[in-house]
Amino acid sequence: MLYTRPDCHLCRAAREAVQEICGDDWLELDVDQPGVHTGDGRPAARAYGELVPVLEVDGRRAGYWYIDADLLVGALNRPITP
Repeated sequence: MLYTRPDCHLCRAAREAVQEICGDDWLELDVDQPGVHTGDGRPAARAYGELVPVLEVDGRRAGYWYIDADLLVGALNRPITP
């Protein structure tokens, strides 16, 4: 999951990296849209407003600001722990 804002240059770069690795199998949410929450249920604008873009993998924050293909691949390859 990629949390973004419109007109965010870092968000555009993050979107390109995620698209490169995941193709069409990912979700992007605008943190400023009402009703958008993080993986742990917090309102996205409050949790991530100053950090966008924010990448979540398996409901956990995997990175923010500078999201690239290497960061995404590393996050996808981490074992899932309860």
